Amino acid sequence: MKFVIVTGMSGAGKTTVLKFLEDINYFCADNLPPALLLKFAELFEQGSEIDKVALGIDIRGGKLFSDLFEGLAQLTANGYDYEILFLDASDTCLIKRFKETRRSHPLSRDGSIEEGITKERELLENVKKKATYIIDTSNILTRELKEKINSIFVKNEKFDSLIITVCSFGFKYGIPIDSDLVFDVRFLPNPFYISELKELTGNDAPVYNYVMGFEESRQFLDKLVDMVEFLIPLYIKEGKNQLVISIGCTGGKHRSVTLANALFKELSLKKHSIRLNHNDIEKDSRHRK
Repeated sequence: MKFVIVTGMSGAGKTTVLKFLEDINYFCADNLPPALLLKFAELFEQGSEIDKVALGIDIRGGKLFSDLFEGLAQLTANGYDYEILFLDASDTCLIKRFKETRRSHPLSRDGSIEEGITKERELLENVKKKATYIIDTSNILTRELKEKINSIFVKNEKFDSLIITVCSFGFKYGIPIDSDLVFDVRFLPNPFYISELKELTGNDAPVYNYVMGFEESRQFLDKLVDMVEFLIPLYIKEGKNQLVISIGCTGGKHRSVTLANALFKELSLKKHSIRLNHNDIEKDSRHRK
């Protein structure tokens, strides 16, 4: 029997994925208490014609994480194989989705959505480490998500669970503590000293065109893409599921933002699961007020 546990961040698309799995003939049940995993598996083993089951489990199930690992251990001990599909999305994306639907986060009924997401990430950390597949839904369309599900569960294609985060930052505010790779682009000419560019950011075309107008910038990007592409399969081979690439300049507003955007664009074209963060892009403006 094919046994898939669908879990992940609230708002990342679990309900949608369960519908996709139902479309490809999985028996789907949502919000199952983890303590019932073994009984559920045994039920379908007893003369049932159902051979593909997908179970949605998340923090709404109460004591999810104290019971989930015990439930998984019971499945293994009784000879049941299972896979875990973990759905993720960036904090910014999740906050936007909750606001658009006017829903409250399950862990933030008395607080902010952001606080609920932070708490949920902490609770889900060990589950994510055990995941067979991780899909970041931040930047993909619904049809693209369906294609990913079909490629995994219908076509049985090899799936890359590595989620890449490209972020810009300012050295004067500190290097992001979760960085795996850090690159310093302060060797490039600084738009800060050009009056018409000073108040703009790397998200604005004039700054982007200025920074990328230098041969050094284009060469750096080419070499950076080449190195990251070399490293990605090696990280996957080692079982790594997250890669944070941090690009820094002085204030995190011009050069680092430009190069982070350029790297994000190049890696997106290669169909990697990737997200983009600009950590310090607004800090200079706030500090001057």
